[in-house]
Amino acid sequence: MSTPPVPAPPAPTFATLGLDPRVLEAVATAGYTTPTPIQGVAIPLVLAGHDVVGIAQTGTGKTAAFMLPILSMIATDGAPRTTRVLVLVPTRELASQIVENVLIYAKNLPIRVADVYGGVGEKPQIHALRAGYEVIVACPGRLIDLMDRRNGNFAGLTHLVLDEADRMLDMGFLPSIRRIVGALPRNRQTLMFSATLSNEIEGLTKVFQRSPRKVEIGRRVDPAATVTQAIYEVPQHLKVALLAHLLRAQAGGDEAGAEEAGMEMDSVLIFCRTRHGADRVAKKLEQMQIRTGLLHSDRTQPQRMRALADFKCGAVRALVATDIAARGIDVDGISHVVNFDFPMHAEDYVHRVGRTGRASMTGDAISFVTDADRDALRLLERTLGKPVPRARAEGFDYAAPVPPGATYGRQQLVMPTEKKGGGGPKTPSGRLAAWADPAKKHVKKDWRHK
Repeated sequence: MSTPPVPAPPAPTFATLGLDPRVLEAVATAGYTTPTPIQGVAIPLVLAGHDVVGIAQTGTGKTAAFMLPILSMIATDGAPRTTRVLVLVPTRELASQIVENVLIYAKNLPIRVADVYGGVGEKPQIHALRAGYEVIVACPGRLIDLMDRRNGNFAGLTHLVLDEADRMLDMGFLPSIRRIVGALPRNRQTLMFSATLSNEIEGLTKVFQRSPRKVEIGRRVDPAATVTQAIYEVPQHLKVALLAHLLRAQAGGDEAGAEEAGMEMDSVLIFCRTRHGADRVAKKLEQMQIRTGLLHSDRTQPQRMRALADFKCGAVRALVATDIAARGIDVDGISHVVNFDFPMHAEDYVHRVGRTGRASMTGDAISFVTDADRDALRLLERTLGKPVPRARAEGFDYAAPVPPGATYGRQQLVMPTEKKGGGGPKTPSGRLAAWADPAKKHVKKDWRHK
């Protein structure tokens, strides 16, 4: 007689993970029912006091994976009221998002939380640091500035979190982080969480952590299965027109357009490579009567907060952003992410498309690809281990010529014009002519991005 299979253990619930009852009550009030995979594995490790490296797809609940157990621990250890937790993040928007989450999780606890970042007045931040708020969520630049002026006492700190750790370490924040970590107690728990963590960056965890436990959910670079991806191959000068075509098709009830773009495009996050490009696209969409917000580092903090608030509440249909918005921003119900400018790195692609299809919801990721993007697309598909499906917009004229006076970034394309005194049209020459004629392959591909 064959041995019957051993039944699989029951899926964990928040009640079985060892969290403080007051935290459990707040979780239930927030509508959390079942832990996500990263939460189910990471929370017991954090509660046990281990240093942890957590790697999971964007939108799988990493913030709760580290904040729920940390709040449970500092709520029950009886330590004096002082700063116990420091969370370092790369962007202001992510800092604000985490503070919002902490306020939800700690609603039944006597715990104070504050965010520290530039672009806003520093007096409330100085007060929070001097008063010893238990949880500080900070961007490195502003925090170092305030620490240099003797604000903040981290002698009682027990938990350090590096959220979006790959960006923090890989995009120039490492010197700042070293300075901050050097001012913290050595006897602490250090956690790193991110959607991606390269092998090279992973080696740096040995500097900040002690025998960390690695929790990796899913492939190292793999968008969530709930996101439907599509590549639209389009000439550079037609990208704005194609974006407007897809958005108008949805707004006008065009069934073909709706089928091409997947679900209804009612909340669309559009990524551009540069601030100037984002300005240009947002302006074009507004001219086409498409309500649009704008988010990049040249905007003031009140402008950035207003743009996010308008997008969250549906006051604007589209939000045009640079990669500043790709890391950690959690807006419910984003129907589509559009890579207006194709990302150069696979990790950035994963973070961008991870803004939709969150928390088991479905979403669509549309990427515009020009001739200059083909190398980056091939690299992405090799990383994913599979091709990204191609799509074409019905009723859109892909052969439309470059319009007279067309611009790309700060460079104006000179179209045939009448010579002074007549004599017929001039022909675009040099690199501008090569842009108009993609067949001229000898021209350096990225000249127009400079």
